[in-house]
Amino acid sequence: MGEQKAKIKRPSRGFKRWLFRAPIWFYRVGLGGLMGRRFVLLNHVGRKSGLPRQAVVEVAKHDKDTGDYIIASGWGKQADWYKNLLQTPEITIQVGWRKMAVTAVPLTPEQSGGAMVDYARRYPTAARTLMKRLLGYEVDGTEGDYRALGHDLVPFIALQPRDITAT
Repeated sequence: MGEQKAKIKRPSRGFKRWLFRAPIWFYRVGLGGLMGRRFVLLNHVGRKSGLPRQAVVEVAKHDKDTGDYIIASGWGKQADWYKNLLQTPEITIQVGWRKMAVTAVPLTPEQSGGAMVDYARRYPTAARTLMKRLLGYEVDGTEGDYRALGHDLVPFIALQPRDITAT
């Protein structure tokens, strides 16, 4: 990425958009568990409409010690679900068959860079494929390039479980 500035693609429209949103229907008809633990259904509130919204995103990492789920906004800071979580961070999620209340906490650019490097180390093929083919980011595969991508273009969020009985 050094000299080249990666371009952020616009979110898909038409059939591609329908294809990306298809996993939501798995959850809606009670088959969310089939998605496994690599994906999370976000139940959030639209920042403009105030209406319930849903999105399915990949889990970049699950911290078993804290229970946090780390996710990334591949479409950058302009993704609607990302903006919605920043405005109203108390949401519910479903991972596999499990539903829980969480608070969405954005990671700093430095933390996002580190999370991107960690993801690329654990899933090198997925990282290359997602970044180039799906999102249109040019990366050379080095740790520095992935760190810059996470720092500058792909923000990460920690979904931290909260105790809803403590209110």
